[in-house]
Amino acid sequence: MRLVIEGGTVVSPAEKKEEKHNILIEDGIIKAFLNDAELLSIKRDRNVEIVNAAGMIVSPGLIDMHVHFREPGEEHKETIQTGALAAVAGGYTSVACMPNTHPPNDNASVTRFIIEKAREAALCNVYPVASITRGLKGEALTEFGELKEAGAIALSDDGRPVHNSNLMRRALEYAGTLQLPVISHSEECSLSDGGVMHEGEVSTRLGLPGIPWAAEDVAVFRDVTLARLTGTPVHIAHVSTKGSVEVIRRAKAEGVPVTAETAPHYFMLTHEAVMGLNTHAKMNPPLRTEEDMQAVRAGLKDGTIDVIATDHAPHSVLEKNIEFKKAANGIIGLETAVGLVLELVRLKILTLSQALEKLTINPARILRIEGGTIAVGKPADLTILDSDLAYNVEATTFKSLGRNTPFQGWSLKGRAVTTIVKGNVKWRLAA
Repeated sequence: MRLVIEGGTVVSPAEKKEEKHNILIEDGIIKAFLNDAELLSIKRDRNVEIVNAAGMIVSPGLIDMHVHFREPGEEHKETIQTGALAAVAGGYTSVACMPNTHPPNDNASVTRFIIEKAREAALCNVYPVASITRGLKGEALTEFGELKEAGAIALSDDGRPVHNSNLMRRALEYAGTLQLPVISHSEECSLSDGGVMHEGEVSTRLGLPGIPWAAEDVAVFRDVTLARLTGTPVHIAHVSTKGSVEVIRRAKAEGVPVTAETAPHYFMLTHEAVMGLNTHAKMNPPLRTEEDMQAVRAGLKDGTIDVIATDHAPHSVLEKNIEFKKAANGIIGLETAVGLVLELVRLKILTLSQALEKLTINPARILRIEGGTIAVGKPADLTILDSDLAYNVEATTFKSLGRNTPFQGWSLKGRAVTTIVKGNVKWRLAA
């Protein structure tokens, strides 16, 4: 069976391409770009499926390098099946899932389990990220070589930092020999311990213990310094502060091998969202100030921040609809990200190509995985976007098991209407 995407505007930052094309897909591979005469000839073949993309954007398949699918161990929050379904519904053809499962992904058997579950789901590419330390305890390194052989594509103790600086140094050195990317959760816990939101005016008004911006800035500076020392790249996860953006900007200017990501909630929300003790606005790192939010936007605009990831973190009602101090950190994000990112385009903070670069080729390059391109001979992982489609966020319609979003009821414009993985349509928005 062949597939043709007809009449869409192909926007592929990797090839610096932004023009209308008809795309022929065969056996999961992009076979050719068709002119109108070739398209007419192909359409006479009854064994060709036609996808009409007129007036829409055809992007490389979106890649989220930071999700939590909760399986094994917390399947009541999310499974690999439901997480992958949420991913394709959001336009994502590839995701990298963090290791803080139960048990954590700190050994080859868990890595293989995740890969097998993703194969059974048969929806999107699911790449396991293994833990840096055994049990995520920050005490001893995992067997990086065995984890890579089993299928892990990166390392992280996300959810927790590696406190011991010497251990983090050794991790970078070891990972460097295997060309395994290291994703750092940068947090100085002696500063954040006990805090439940950003330390500032809002936390004071609510009487809640705060987490100062310094808890992130100090840790980012350490990780950047270790990258400079070892020569091994480090990727800073979920950047939320003005100071972190500046540390990363300076490090890049000095040639330090550092990349960074942020998430839509850090460029669309501030700590004011916590007012009313809204647990759906509770996360780690926490939502920060207007000044921090604008700094994150500036970091995206000038390229300091390379990637937009969702940090998709589903929780059950039991873990969110409780006292704020006891509520779990994290929000879901796979099914709202496109509309929120396109808001940056409408605000002229990013061009469409810049936005897609942070959702496609940049995460692919950092993780060293296939994807992020639209070229003949490459896998047909593609996302068709309707940038003008307006809708209201309604969490009860999500494919994710999670409902914990601070964007409930928001009016957004732009969403994925078709998601194609290896030449197969895995998601099509109902008319």
